[in-house]
Amino acid sequence: MKLATLSDGSRDGRLVVVSRDLTLAALAEPRTLQNALDAWDEALPALNDLYRRLNHREVAGAFAFETSHCLAPLPRAYQWLDASAFLAHGELMAKAFRINNPQGATPLVYQGASDRMLGPAQDVPFPSVEHGIDFEGEFGVILGDVPMMATAEEAQKAIRLLVLINDWSLRTLAPSEMKTGFGWIAAKPATSFGPVAVTPDELGDRWVDGRIHLPLHVSLNGRRFGEPFGGAMDFGFPDIIRHVTATRALGAGTILGSGTVSEGDPDRVGSACIAERRGFEIIQSNAATTDFLSFGDTVRIEALGQDGQSIFGAIDQTVVRNPVRPD
Repeated sequence: MKLATLSDGSRDGRLVVVSRDLTLAALAEPRTLQNALDAWDEALPALNDLYRRLNHREVAGAFAFETSHCLAPLPRAYQWLDASAFLAHGELMAKAFRINNPQGATPLVYQGASDRMLGPAQDVPFPSVEHGIDFEGEFGVILGDVPMMATAEEAQKAIRLLVLINDWSLRTLAPSEMKTGFGWIAAKPATSFGPVAVTPDELGDRWVDGRIHLPLHVSLNGRRFGEPFGGAMDFGFPDIIRHVTATRALGAGTILGSGTVSEGDPDRVGSACIAERRGFEIIQSNAATTDFLSFGDTVRIEALGQDGQSIFGAIDQTVVRNPVRPD
């Protein structure tokens, strides 16, 4: 099943079911995705039935699905957690910048701001290009309720939906914030999401061991930047869920990101963020030559199925200058 949230003037938007080929949509009940997640078992049969009828063109009120009308699937969420599940990325960055790699036998996870998530086609405002504007292509999951000390089975069953993510980063602000030991705030602005959230069964045999076994296609200003493989996760989503729930439960609507998708081999498959490419350049030639983003740059992130069909739709956004506020 595929779900999206359309802009209707409210903070949480209007839930719709989207056809498998992303051409049609139909209004759904409950009215919001969070409402559906709160009562998932009760809501699922009707949503699945609507999805079936929509794919067979049997819904009288169906209308054309337009990505430009989409908010993030969850425009605001109770919780947003982001992991670093691809060890190759951390190893490359540690080698490039000659720092100790903090990654080990357990996932690294930080808690980000979730009061405002960005839709897939929204311009993304930033105060200054001097902050080192970077994208981070990721996969993610949206969870139902998860108990403290979740078992492997409970963690797997809690995964309701899969999503596409651009976890924007401001690279020149990050080092000083991380040194404080309190993590980052200013270096992590609002996160962007693909237009459609999908149930794991939509991926068929590409959803294995809590990992999305598909390349993540990333382009910058219309040119290929990378297509690293999502299945290269060292920690699958259930592993990360179990790590996070070791001391607390998670509420329905929690979003969990994979961290930058990476195979640690930018020369072969490219990268899902500029920082990784710059790190590779430092390793190869002692100097980073790829610039961070400028105003007017466009970033597109997408995942395609084996048939070439877009699964989540695309995140396709332009970096813009935040309007100067009067004193």
